[in-house]
Amino acid sequence: MLTNKPEISVVLLCYRSEEETWGFVEVLKRSLEELDVSWELILVGNYIEGSLDQTPKIVKKIASQDPRIKAISNVKQGMMGWDMRHGLEAASGKTIAVLDGDGQIPLEDVARVYKKLKKDNMDMVKTYREKRCDGPYRRFISGVYNVLFQILFPGLGCKDVNSKPKIFTEETYKKMELKSDDWFIDAEIMIQVRRLDIDCAEIPAQFKKLSLRKSFIKHVTILEFISNLILFRLCEFRFWLKK
Repeated sequence: MLTNKPEISVVLLCYRSEEETWGFVEVLKRSLEELDVSWELILVGNYIEGSLDQTPKIVKKIASQDPRIKAISNVKQGMMGWDMRHGLEAASGKTIAVLDGDGQIPLEDVARVYKKLKKDNMDMVKTYREKRCDGPYRRFISGVYNVLFQILFPGLGCKDVNSKPKIFTEETYKKMELKSDDWFIDAEIMIQVRRLDIDCAEIPAQFKKLSLRKSFIKHVTILEFISNLILFRLCEFRFWLKK
């Protein structure tokens, strides 16, 4: 068991990553060791009941081999937002990073956002996808979504709402009241950044082609994104009126 608060907690969302999780963890461990700070790694391997997903067993086995690694493997009661919130709640570090375990995000970017956070004394740092290799359809959907976000939530200047890794100080995370259980969790984080006037910076990153599995983003998910944007915009009006 860890006896001291680690400098950085990294939450890796491993849903259906299965055997690829081993490689992701090794890369992250090397990258974190190069930072020369204390760390913990939280592997979120939640699963759909009755599925053949081997990820829960794999994250437990990995965690059993290193006391700095925690495994979360519960029956899913939501989608990515539910997984992320449970991973963040389990984090105990002075800084907390979160990213997807799907092979599209360079895992070394965790070190990059951490260094930026520390160097510039920021509350939060995230990436934006300067180069994407995931096909014209997803690039188009992402572009439209980011434009809609900027229209509905002006002034933030966020180039890429959903991009990760996202890293924040423990104090910054505790100010947020995240509630999303679905794919809207990244946008909810950025809405909280805007509402709380959190000092946030973005750095460029490359986004690789999704080759391990099919995308979980479906047409119904896009409709969810749009409806959530409108709903949260109305909630923001109520928040500022109360102020």
